[in-house]
Amino acid sequence: DVQLQASGGGLVQAGGSLRLSCSASGFTSARYAIGWFRQAPGKYREGVSSISSIDGNTYYADSVRGRFTISSDNAKKTVFLQMNSLKPEDTAVYYCAGADIKWTGGEYYVPGLGRLEYDYWGQGTLVTVSS
Repeated sequence: DVQLQASGGGLVQAGGSLRLSCSASGFTSARYAIGWFRQAPGKYREGVSSISSIDGNTYYADSVRGRFTISSDNAKKTVFLQMNSLKPEDTAVYYCAGADIKWTGGEYYVPGLGRLEYDYWGQGTLVTVSS
């Protein structure tokens, strides 16, 4: 079974930085995507960033582009989310999610930031940004 373990959340002042980690295990293929999602109280879970193990291709939500950076250590199956210039509106529970990259007959389908594109979910880690 695929298991994902997110860590690194905490309390930080606005303008500060945090680095989240997502440790993955159980993927039977070397082709997978890891995404970061977040959910603030009373809001829908939204995609923040994702990365593909095939080519390192990344996606970012407009709200975090330029401030957050996703990276991976494929050998350790760990994905990082470096969050800089944090804002109070970044406060949320952050989840990492995983998906197998599948061959669709003509190309590989690489999941992006859609919640329904991911099959495996880890527990969340809380990020609180104070003003």
